[in-house]
Amino acid sequence: MDRATIREESDLLTKSESFEVFFRRYYPYAVRLVMRHIPNQSSAEDITQEIFIRLYHKDRTEIESIKAWLAKAAINGVYNYLRTEERHQARIEKEKERLPRVFSTIESEWMREEDVRAVRRALTQLDEKERKLLLLRYEGFDYGEIAQAIQVKKASIGSQLVRAREKFQRIYLKMAREENG
Repeated sequence: MDRATIREESDLLTKSESFEVFFRRYYPYAVRLVMRHIPNQSSAEDITQEIFIRLYHKDRTEIESIKAWLAKAAINGVYNYLRTEERHQARIEKEKERLPRVFSTIESEWMREEDVRAVRRALTQLDEKERKLLLLRYEGFDYGEIAQAIQVKKASIGSQLVRAREKFQRIYLKMAREENG
């Protein structure tokens, strides 16, 4: 590019009312520069618009070669876009990894709550002594403490627990079959 063209471009850039003329002249060139690296037309145009916004606010008298400045700005704009896209994709991937865990946690929590409700329904069908036996044992009480709480001999606790468990299992399984089928 000769000195006269550079001077003409520089004079054109110093006049804010001429920015529109300058924009129309160099916009297609800048878009082509960006599209060499970003094949998406829409993204390339967005990057190019950002370039021209920066140019509009820049002291344009400092620019020696408009095409060189646009090329450098285009490369920087492409790098910024690619870094942003890379971070965006990383966030998406991280979110994809997190979502199954969240849904899994929610689902397992819901299933656990369903199980608790089913156990409670089954327990309500036991007589009070059987219910107390199972609950006290589940809470970690030993045979002596259970015998004392329900006022029976310690020696009978083992057999009473076995019978209470078996009855609970029959009730629970019967309820599960009725719900599923």
